[in-house]
Amino acid sequence: MNFWLSPATLHVEPARASDADTVARLHAAGFYRGWTREEFAAYITGEGTPVYVACDSKRNIAGFAMLRYLGEEVELITIAVDKKWRNKGVGLMLMRALFEALLMSPAKRMLLEVADDNTPALKLYGKLGFKKVGERKGYYPRPDGTPATAIVMARDLG
Repeated sequence: MNFWLSPATLHVEPARASDADTVARLHAAGFYRGWTREEFAAYITGEGTPVYVACDSKRNIAGFAMLRYLGEEVELITIAVDKKWRNKGVGLMLMRALFEALLMSPAKRMLLEVADDNTPALKLYGKLGFKKVGERKGYYPRPDGTPATAIVMARDLG
Protein backbone atom coordinates (compact mmCIF):
# COMPACT_ATOMS: atom_id res chain seq x y z
CA MET A 1 0.00 0.00 0.00
CA ASN A 2 1.30 3.45 -0.90
CA PHE A 3 1.11 6.58 1.23
CA TRP A 4 1.99 10.14 0.36
CA LEU A 5 2.49 12.73 3.06
CA SER A 6 1.23 16.28 2.72
CA PRO A 7 2.07 19.49 4.50
CA ALA A 8 -1.43 19.51 6.08
CA THR A 9 -0.92 16.29 8.09
CA LEU A 10 -2.91 14.39 5.50
CA HIS A 11 -1.84 11.39 3.50
CA VAL A 12 -3.23 9.70 0.40
CA GLU A 13 -4.10 6.03 0.29
CA PRO A 14 -6.41 3.70 -1.63
CA ALA A 15 -10.05 4.02 -0.60
CA ARG A 16 -11.74 1.27 1.36
CA ALA A 17 -15.29 -0.03 0.86
CA SER A 18 -16.21 1.66 4.15
CA ASP A 19 -15.32 5.05 2.57
CA ALA A 20 -18.20 4.89 0.05
CA ASP A 21 -20.61 6.98 2.16
CA THR A 22 -18.12 9.79 2.70
CA VAL A 23 -16.93 9.77 -0.90
CA ALA A 24 -20.52 9.92 -2.19
CA ARG A 25 -21.28 12.82 0.19
CA LEU A 26 -18.21 14.77 -0.96
CA HIS A 27 -19.07 14.14 -4.60
CA ALA A 28 -22.67 15.28 -4.12
CA ALA A 29 -21.48 18.45 -2.38
CA GLY A 30 -19.23 19.32 -5.30
CA PHE A 31 -21.31 18.31 -8.32
CA TYR A 32 -24.88 18.96 -9.42
CA ARG A 33 -25.54 15.29 -10.05
CA GLY A 34 -23.71 13.25 -7.45
CA TRP A 35 -23.30 9.49 -7.61
CA THR A 36 -24.80 7.16 -5.05
CA ARG A 37 -23.05 5.36 -2.24
CA GLU A 38 -23.69 2.07 -4.08
CA GLU A 39 -22.03 3.37 -7.24
CA PHE A 40 -18.96 4.46 -5.31
CA ALA A 41 -18.84 1.16 -3.40
CA ALA A 42 -18.80 -0.67 -6.76
CA TYR A 43 -16.02 1.59 -8.09
CA ILE A 44 -13.92 1.24 -4.94
CA THR A 45 -14.12 -2.56 -4.91
CA GLY A 46 -14.13 -3.00 -8.68
CA GLU A 47 -11.33 -3.51 -11.17
CA GLY A 48 -9.95 -0.68 -13.26
CA THR A 49 -11.40 2.22 -11.24
CA PRO A 50 -9.06 2.91 -8.34
CA VAL A 51 -10.22 5.50 -5.83
CA TYR A 52 -7.74 7.33 -3.59
CA VAL A 53 -8.56 9.36 -0.48
CA ALA A 54 -6.69 12.16 1.25
CA CYS A 55 -7.23 11.63 4.96
CA ASP A 56 -5.77 12.23 8.38
CA SER A 57 -4.54 9.59 10.82
CA LYS A 58 -8.13 9.00 12.03
CA ARG A 59 -9.29 8.49 8.39
CA ASN A 60 -11.25 11.74 8.29
CA ILE A 61 -11.43 12.19 4.51
CA ALA A 62 -10.59 15.63 3.12
CA GLY A 63 -10.91 14.67 -0.55
CA PHE A 64 -10.77 11.87 -3.07
CA ALA A 65 -9.97 11.13 -6.70
CA MET A 66 -11.05 8.29 -8.98
CA LEU A 67 -9.37 6.97 -12.10
CA ARG A 68 -10.36 4.65 -14.94
CA TYR A 69 -7.72 2.69 -16.83
CA LEU A 70 -8.06 2.74 -20.61
CA GLY A 71 -5.00 0.80 -21.81
CA GLU A 72 -2.18 3.27 -22.32
CA GLU A 73 -4.42 6.10 -21.16
CA VAL A 74 -5.99 6.75 -17.80
CA GLU A 75 -8.94 9.03 -17.19
CA LEU A 76 -9.46 11.14 -14.10
CA ILE A 77 -13.14 10.35 -13.62
CA THR A 78 -13.75 12.68 -10.70
CA ILE A 79 -12.02 14.53 -7.91
CA ALA A 80 -13.60 16.37 -4.99
CA VAL A 81 -12.33 18.14 -1.89
CA ASP A 82 -14.37 18.85 1.23
CA LYS A 83 -15.29 22.56 1.41
CA LYS A 84 -13.36 23.09 4.65
CA TRP A 85 -10.20 21.74 2.97
CA ARG A 86 -10.40 23.70 -0.29
CA ASN A 87 -7.57 26.08 -1.20
CA LYS A 88 -5.17 24.20 1.07
CA GLY A 89 -3.41 22.07 -1.54
CA VAL A 90 -5.45 18.89 -1.13
CA GLY A 91 -6.38 18.68 -4.82
CA LEU A 92 -2.75 19.20 -5.82
CA MET A 93 -1.65 16.56 -3.32
CA LEU A 94 -4.18 14.07 -4.69
CA MET A 95 -3.10 14.69 -8.28
CA ARG A 96 0.59 14.28 -7.45
CA ALA A 97 -0.19 11.05 -5.60
CA LEU A 98 -2.07 9.79 -8.67
CA PHE A 99 0.91 10.59 -10.91
CA GLU A 100 3.20 8.65 -8.58
CA ALA A 101 0.81 5.68 -8.41
CA LEU A 102 0.65 5.63 -12.21
CA LEU A 103 4.42 5.23 -12.56
CA MET A 104 3.97 1.47 -12.16
CA SER A 105 1.11 1.27 -14.68
CA PRO A 106 1.13 1.01 -18.49
CA ALA A 107 -0.58 4.42 -18.70
CA LYS A 108 1.31 7.00 -20.74
CA ARG A 109 -1.27 9.80 -20.76
CA MET A 110 -3.99 11.11 -18.44
CA LEU A 111 -7.24 12.57 -19.73
CA LEU A 112 -9.90 14.53 -17.86
CA GLU A 113 -12.97 16.66 -18.42
CA VAL A 114 -13.69 19.84 -16.51
CA ALA A 115 -16.51 22.36 -16.74
CA ASP A 116 -15.43 25.49 -18.57
CA ASP A 117 -16.61 27.63 -15.63
CA ASN A 118 -14.66 25.68 -12.97
CA THR A 119 -11.85 28.21 -12.65
CA PRO A 120 -10.09 26.63 -9.62
CA ALA A 121 -9.90 23.24 -11.35
CA LEU A 122 -8.73 24.74 -14.64
CA LYS A 123 -5.94 26.58 -12.78
CA LEU A 124 -4.89 23.38 -10.98
CA TYR A 125 -4.82 21.31 -14.16
CA GLY A 126 -2.89 24.02 -16.01
CA LYS A 127 -0.36 24.14 -13.18
CA LEU A 128 0.07 20.37 -13.52
CA GLY A 129 0.77 20.56 -17.26
CA PHE A 130 -2.61 19.58 -18.69
CA LYS A 131 -3.46 21.07 -22.09
CA LYS A 132 -6.83 21.47 -23.76
CA VAL A 133 -7.39 18.84 -26.46
CA GLY A 134 -11.10 19.37 -27.11
CA GLU A 135 -14.45 20.33 -25.72
CA ARG A 136 -17.97 18.97 -25.40
CA LYS A 137 -20.60 21.68 -25.64
CA GLY A 138 -23.57 21.30 -23.31
CA TYR A 139 -22.02 18.30 -21.53
CA TYR A 140 -22.61 19.22 -17.88
CA PRO A 141 -26.18 19.81 -16.70
CA ARG A 142 -26.79 22.71 -14.36
CA PRO A 143 -29.61 23.24 -11.84
CA ASP A 144 -30.90 26.25 -13.80
CA GLY A 145 -31.12 24.21 -17.02
CA THR A 146 -28.24 25.91 -18.84
CA PRO A 147 -25.61 23.28 -19.64
CA ALA A 148 -21.90 23.94 -19.28
CA THR A 149 -19.23 23.00 -21.78
CA ALA A 150 -16.72 20.34 -20.79
CA ILE A 151 -13.10 21.11 -21.56
CA VAL A 152 -11.19 17.91 -22.41
CA MET A 153 -7.59 18.07 -21.22
CA ALA A 154 -4.62 15.70 -21.44
CA ARG A 155 -1.15 15.36 -19.98
CA ASP A 156 1.67 12.95 -20.76
CA LEU A 157 2.72 10.87 -17.78
CA GLY A 158 6.22 9.99 -18.87
